[in-house]
Amino acid sequence: MTLALAAQIAAGAGTAAQTPGAAPASGAQAQETGRTGPATANASGDIVVTARRRNESVQRVPIAMSVVGGTALAETGTYNVNKLTQIQPTLQFYSTNPRNSAANIRGLGAPFGLTNDGIEQGVGIYVDQVYYSRIASATFDFTDTERIEVLRGPQGTLYGKNTTAGAINIITRPPSFTPEARVELSGGNYDFFQGKASASGPLIDDKLAIRLSTSITTRRGTVYNVRQDEWENSQDNQSFRGQLLWKATDNLDLTLSGDFNQQNPRCCVQYYARVGATQRPLNRQYAALAAAQNYAVPSTDAFDRITDVDTALRAKQKLGGVSLLANWDIGPATITSVSAWRFWDWKPSNDRDFIGLPITTVSANPSQQWQVSQELRVASNGTHALDYVFGVFFFHQRVDTQGLQVQGSAASAFLLNPTSAGGRDPATLNGLTARNTIGFDNTSAAAFGKVTWHITPKLSLAPGLRVNYDEKKGDYLSVVTTGTGSTTLTSDQRGVLAPQSYDPQFHNWNVSGDLTLAYAISPTINSYATYARSYKSGGINLSGLPLDANNNPILSSATVRPEKVNHYELGLKTQIPPLHATINVAAFWTDIDDYQATVTNGQLGVLRGYLANAGKVRTRGVEVDAAVRPTNRLNLYFNGAFTDAKYIHFRDAPCPPELSGGTTATAAIPASPAGTGTVSPANCDISGQWLPGVSRWAASYGAEYDLPATGVGLPGEFYLGYDGSYRSKFSSNPSRSLYTDVNGYALGNIRVGYREGGRWNLFGWVRNVWNQNYYELLATQSGSTGLVVGQPGDPRTFGFTVSHSF
Repeated sequence: MTLALAAQIAAGAGTAAQTPGAAPASGAQAQETGRTGPATANASGDIVVTARRRNESVQRVPIAMSVVGGTALAETGTYNVNKLTQIQPTLQFYSTNPRNSAANIRGLGAPFGLTNDGIEQGVGIYVDQVYYSRIASATFDFTDTERIEVLRGPQGTLYGKNTTAGAINIITRPPSFTPEARVELSGGNYDFFQGKASASGPLIDDKLAIRLSTSITTRRGTVYNVRQDEWENSQDNQSFRGQLLWKATDNLDLTLSGDFNQQNPRCCVQYYARVGATQRPLNRQYAALAAAQNYAVPSTDAFDRITDVDTALRAKQKLGGVSLLANWDIGPATITSVSAWRFWDWKPSNDRDFIGLPITTVSANPSQQWQVSQELRVASNGTHALDYVFGVFFFHQRVDTQGLQVQGSAASAFLLNPTSAGGRDPATLNGLTARNTIGFDNTSAAAFGKVTWHITPKLSLAPGLRVNYDEKKGDYLSVVTTGTGSTTLTSDQRGVLAPQSYDPQFHNWNVSGDLTLAYAISPTINSYATYARSYKSGGINLSGLPLDANNNPILSSATVRPEKVNHYELGLKTQIPPLHATINVAAFWTDIDDYQATVTNGQLGVLRGYLANAGKVRTRGVEVDAAVRPTNRLNLYFNGAFTDAKYIHFRDAPCPPELSGGTTATAAIPASPAGTGTVSPANCDISGQWLPGVSRWAASYGAEYDLPATGVGLPGEFYLGYDGSYRSKFSSNPSRSLYTDVNGYALGNIRVGYREGGRWNLFGWVRNVWNQNYYELLATQSGSTGLVVGQPGDPRTFGFTVSHSF
């Protein structure tokens, strides 16, 4: 492991403010930070972060956080949020395509499963202080990144948007008045190519500087489609970023930034993983339905990486924006203004029956989003008896979506009783089409602040407060027509695609806050205790509503209540300078009332999910982050997390797949797991079960050893590094199912190379070196057929990277 990653990740759990003039970071950290760029380290060699909206040593910030520098990102192949999870064990990221993505910290953030336009993200994504409202707009490749700060726990009293689970704070390299340039080129198997370049320098001496950055990533897919003769799950990303820094006066600077990103991969495919019995009669389960169509998947082993989906796959998106950042130093404080406009244009194509039969031939939700935001803050400079951050924030977002779903000629046989008249007639559902027009307006405003009172040189008390207003307005119209164009539907047809029209609205005021007590036990041992009360805004359902017994939408489910969060945390951070070691520990307990869960209706149709409030959820755990440099040549690190995340009260949850699909629950006898057409419960009590997507145990670990290259006449050093990660079993379904548990897995990456003085870095790499077969997630096919589909992780990849700084 490079020292760049070892020390920065080991910044780990948050620390209490130290005594002014206390010992700096260990020698390992001081040496490390120099490698990640001058903006990362202060004169003492400490890692400098902006988590509390001012420059501070990470050793003195009472927040659970990790920091990863730009060099570490490059050497570990961490070029997007998804890959960041391999070196951040408390961060989870799940995606079936960019729109249907979720980032969680400690198991909290966004409902696991289908993303709904009407919900908030509990994990805030910030790039150069600009809030990105959609997780899809954060699926870009990291370009010219100085560092990434991952903050764990509620951050609403410090950040513009209320972030109840944490924040991912991405800081790019700023324009420089010293001319510089960087080039990085990578190539590997699966036709992988990645090129990154940036250049910066003055336009007007000491007054105006510019930085231009660009990135391109391409890779052939890893899954072969025998029907369409193409490789799926490819990569095709391009990005460009430009920045102008104007030093208007000695104490006022303005940075104008603009970026544009385009992605157009053949993505994303989920396909046959296994089959499990449901409560459908046997002739309505997958094996019998496929046999009746004389159909067989090309392979029943998902790790053969072969599929035959018959709908073209596309995950095309364009995103970008413009922002203006102003910093005015007025002496005792700095006033900061962040003004931004961003857009996102999404043009997908999916195969939502996951197999080569024409069941659902079109499933796409093209969407266009724009947002504007304005944040104004004042933060004290330096260390005073009272330090503070106060701010106001305004945000407005508009989303327009045009959904289209079309059923094919095999839909009747698969989704209806094959012995009924409707099931025997392909024309019943063939051509059945839903055209959905969806609009969403989201307005948020807040005033927030945090004061740190240094009671003594060692003891500080930091209360924070936030007043927040949220207003959401939506409109949903689904027009359903038969294959002949008629809007008159039979009950069979309405059970699959039902016309709906509703206009949900939500508005709410709330007050939240936190209190942190920090104590410096010694110059190298810090502790803190935090209590936070926070809210995640209520939401509205914009993916269609569940249906009642008459196949009419249940309008009472159009909105969901806000989440109410009570968070407790203890942290201890220690440094052992003689050993160049850092060991950090954080323990947390978070209770959430009215947890916003993604659930599925118990009916036959292809409505995939909607939002509902679970009664209560709890997540608790312990995190350990450690780095040690036992010799000048060897660096070791370990980050581990135990997370116990479960439903405490959720008594009316949808039942798991093995209990679904039976007859209407009119009898008291519950369904048996055997799957013989018995009665299915109307709902299930899943209190005590795991939250989906959360591993109880997760870790990242590694080592790097280097040798001077002077023996062969070179000025730099040779190095060998290993990075590993582990995640234990997790549930991949909102209600835990035997069929959709994802088994634990361990991944390992190796690199060997040569670097010289921060200028040259040449290394070969192998990722997933053991060629571990693992699933990123599992899901079920609509209609309670018992088909379980999966999204395998990347196989072993290898390649070479060369970078040069001028």
